[in-house]
Amino acid sequence: MRRSKITCYLLLLPSYLCLGLLFLLPLGALALFSFAERDTYGGVRHVYSFANYLRAFEPLYFAIYARSVALALLTTVLCLALGYPVAYWLGQKVRPEKRNVLLALVILPFWTSLLIRMYAWIFLLQTEGMINGLLQQMGLIRAPLHLLYNFPAVLLGQVYGELPFMILALYASIEKLDPSLVEAAQDLGAGRLKTLLKITLPLTRPGIVAGSVLVFIPSLGAFLAPDLLGGARTMTAGSLVQSQFAFVRDIPFGAAVSWLLTIPVLAVLLLARGGSLQLGQAR
Repeated sequence: MRRSKITCYLLLLPSYLCLGLLFLLPLGALALFSFAERDTYGGVRHVYSFANYLRAFEPLYFAIYARSVALALLTTVLCLALGYPVAYWLGQKVRPEKRNVLLALVILPFWTSLLIRMYAWIFLLQTEGMINGLLQQMGLIRAPLHLLYNFPAVLLGQVYGELPFMILALYASIEKLDPSLVEAAQDLGAGRLKTLLKITLPLTRPGIVAGSVLVFIPSLGAFLAPDLLGGARTMTAGSLVQSQFAFVRDIPFGAAVSWLLTIPVLAVLLLARGGSLQLGQAR
């Protein structure tokens, strides 16, 4: 028994080393920098204080944090609303021989860089873009619509980028759903809505939780869609961190804001873990 445990630890050692070197060590360095100061030339002066965290709580930045949380929540809700019917159709209605082809179409956007896909949305949404051109040719509008550089454009880009994660997480749970349970509920007089609320949603709760976590966490720190589709008017916490590291060269303050973003992320992970444990105990 003891020898088998040692063998297990040795097999897990490469994973622990990768986790420590690629995840824990950079996070530790980021935490150290968050207490330092910025020097004159954009470097890090190792004079430690809480000044960066106090600055991060100034009222100027609260609107940015609120916008980031609102964007993450709306992205999660919209991805869930759009992804659940697609995942249910893939998991319960599509024949197995066609399912793999359709799943490949779901993950097809991942074959192209997100940066290129965001520029494609700029081409579609800009004033002289394809959407405005088609609407004007059809006579539906006279002047071009301002579809770009606003919050709805950022939300559109976020939902587009994160929707496949939600669909895949939901599909993994819905595909295991026993259709006989749904049929039994309907035979006992339950309508479609009641069957959905009482049978389908509770049984696919692990997929809903997993998909929501997979969408909410990256959306909270997103900066690509806000920068490209929102412009300077739609700054989020991710955009703030990116600008501090890349342009302002205030690494300590960017590190402090990064660590503040980990608080809601850890809260979401703890809530998801608690919900999974309760569901396991209920079963």
